[in-house]
Amino acid sequence: MKYLLAFILLFAQAIADDTKQKVTIGAGPYLQTQPYKGVDDLLLPSPVIFFDNGIFYARWSRFGLYFLGEKKEDYSWGFSLTVQPRVYGYDSSDIAGMHTRESSFEGGIAFSAKKDKAHIELMALTDVLGRYDSKIFQGEIGYDLEYSNFSIYPSIFAIWQSSQFVNYYYGVESDEATLQRAQYTPSSGLQVGIQTYIEYPLTEKLSAFVNLRVDKLSQEATDSPLVNEDYIYSGLASLIYTFQY
Repeated sequence: MKYLLAFILLFAQAIADDTKQKVTIGAGPYLQTQPYKGVDDLLLPSPVIFFDNGIFYARWSRFGLYFLGEKKEDYSWGFSLTVQPRVYGYDSSDIAGMHTRESSFEGGIAFSAKKDKAHIELMALTDVLGRYDSKIFQGEIGYDLEYSNFSIYPSIFAIWQSSQFVNYYYGVESDEATLQRAQYTPSSGLQVGIQTYIEYPLTEKLSAFVNLRVDKLSQEATDSPLVNEDYIYSGLASLIYTFQY
């Protein structure tokens, strides 16, 4: 409760600040391929929100609250509490004899820093809904580019996934094993990938926005008898509206 109260107070302070804040909002379809055998790709509606006033931030579908840091015109850094969705898994009806593996929400601590057009972010996250009931660590570095009227934000990242994470989404329990599907209990693994945001202005406040991402699954995940793909491809297409308040 005390953390919720602190969040409300700080958010109220941010709203009350006389400084004009830039806010970007939008929505669009999000597509994510599934690496599992015979499981359909995911197609979901997704909100798009970008906002950062040095106290509270939103980055697409991830939200955070700074508790330490500094924000200047040419550089910024900060530690924050953060939460994000984890859109992984499948339903028991998708793979005969397997239990459902559910999506979740992750929360934890993030460190981010930006200097000119370069940025870095490190996160330590845990499963707040108790699905895989463990932790992951993620690091990402990126650079902002301009080409003609396009704004492009490429980055590379690596995600260390605990054995509990890999086992939940890619393991096969003893009561799920069959003659064609052996029991499988993987160890921790490292998933790597690249992504980019692309923005193109249509009017002064309205823009087309695209996210493209490729994740290379860890060896521990691809060794699973459930998996027949080495990569997860995902992307979002949206119209976004930017304003100040």
